[in-house]
Amino acid sequence: MDIKKINQKIEKIKEEMKFLEELELEEKVEAINKLKIALAEYSPFEEPVDVVMWVKAENVVANDYNPNRVAPPEMKLLKLSIEQDGFTQPIVGYKADGAVIIVDGFHRNRVGREEEKIRKRLHGYLPITVIDKPLRERMASTIRHNRARGTHQIGSMAELVAELHFMGWSDKKIAEQLGMEKDEVLRFKQFKGLGDLFKNRQFSKAWQ
Repeated sequence: MDIKKINQKIEKIKEEMKFLEELELEEKVEAINKLKIALAEYSPFEEPVDVVMWVKAENVVANDYNPNRVAPPEMKLLKLSIEQDGFTQPIVGYKADGAVIIVDGFHRNRVGREEEKIRKRLHGYLPITVIDKPLRERMASTIRHNRARGTHQIGSMAELVAELHFMGWSDKKIAEQLGMEKDEVLRFKQFKGLGDLFKNRQFSKAWQ
């Protein structure tokens, strides 16, 4: 199909979408979300970011395992960035029980819901990209996002490593999925004081 015909079809679709102008905010957002999902069915991309949904802030909740903390200066900078540049990166979440549980983006979520000027601009909504993974893989995803930015808390990381261990993950899998060295996994277990996890373990000289 030549570009002229493509453009004609796009213009026809745009005419059809003028009904959106007549909708109230909530109806309009819901319709736009559905259009994005429908469009994604024809997309050559299968990445989560290909569909960014708008979700009411009150339906977006924090997870209970994120070890990431942001210092006040960085939080202030994040606020300024979103205030001046807008949301350039969506919050990553998982749908459960009618809500979206945050996998990555807790602090972007805070700025979007707590800063009045930004909340008003977003009409009380937040941009969400959804992933569909079981809990332990979502936990690993959260850590990967944090470590990629160089932000994580040692104590909370140790708790998470221990929890993944008790969920049945091997040290090798934990290391691979969290971007760690195997000795680093063992050190987090040691930090947590889980003596029974070290039975029959041999540590490298770097840890002695």
